[in-house]
Amino acid sequence: MTIFDLMTSVELTAYWSELVKDEAPYPCEALFPDDKKRGLSLQWIKGSKGLPVVLKNSAFDAFSIPRPRVGFEKLAADMPYFKESAYIDEELRQELNLVLETGNAAYIDAVMAKIFDDEVQLLRGARASRERMRMLALTTGVVYMQSNGQTFAFDYGLTHKGNAAVSWSDHENSDPIEDIRLAKMEVEDATGCTITRAMCDAKTWRNLRENQNIKKAIFVLTNGVGALSDKQLIAYIEEQLDGLSIYVNKKRYKDEAGDTVNFMPEDTFVMFPDGALGKTWFGTTPAESDLMTAAVANVSITDTGVAVTTVKHADPVQVETIVSMICLPSFESADEVYILDTNEQ
Repeated sequence: MTIFDLMTSVELTAYWSELVKDEAPYPCEALFPDDKKRGLSLQWIKGSKGLPVVLKNSAFDAFSIPRPRVGFEKLAADMPYFKESAYIDEELRQELNLVLETGNAAYIDAVMAKIFDDEVQLLRGARASRERMRMLALTTGVVYMQSNGQTFAFDYGLTHKGNAAVSWSDHENSDPIEDIRLAKMEVEDATGCTITRAMCDAKTWRNLRENQNIKKAIFVLTNGVGALSDKQLIAYIEEQLDGLSIYVNKKRYKDEAGDTVNFMPEDTFVMFPDGALGKTWFGTTPAESDLMTAAVANVSITDTGVAVTTVKHADPVQVETIVSMICLPSFESADEVYILDTNEQ
């Protein structure tokens, strides 16, 4: 048995598949489910469903009146390409030799699990990259990324955006419930869809919990004096806003510079209807196109369209693991989303 037998893309993707079964999904994985297409060009139709328009009256034996197709826009983009690699170098190879010589299967498995845990950080990075793009689309309407000398920008053309009448950080004078109600009405009046869900960060949620108008409405007898619990706030918002459910997104990632970043930006309250809002599209990577049947490398596909490639190098003796993907979310329901900046304009 050699390191080349142990470190293959098949073994690594199998390990990853078992690992993520026990992990909570990112919130946007359900909002933008995975799908796949050939190549790297992504095209879709963005359009508002809008309210139904009644048919026009007509005389008998008259030609029908053509109705123009309106409210649709064809969007296209070349999906961004992501690729990074990791090595098992000669020094680590020598340590593995000592482990293999013991013949202790449990010991070998434990050491390999540690190595796999290091290698799957690339797959975790790919997963976080996908969520970052989805969250950027949902909370700003624009996917913008810049690293390694590459810049990618795409504007989804979200039309429903606005600011709070008074900043929600002003707990005495702001009226978040009315801000949310007006935003909901704008989308519902324009599209006919019903806003049922919302997402915000922990800071914005704290501002809601500390808001005096909300506390006075709940603690009527004490004129707003009292500690408001998350459960009480959830119940009040659902009652006031037709069952609106809010997800407080506290998930984070590290960016290319190693800085910790929240997926959900501060002072942002985004609202949207039931169901999927778009799809997370994968293209076909060069590794999948050209190396799946080649002898020079070992390639496996995981997470719908992420290519994991392991390559043997003779000098120095190494196994290189390369994780690559071509990916970009579409956003067919962009016109049914409202992004509320909780700071006043």
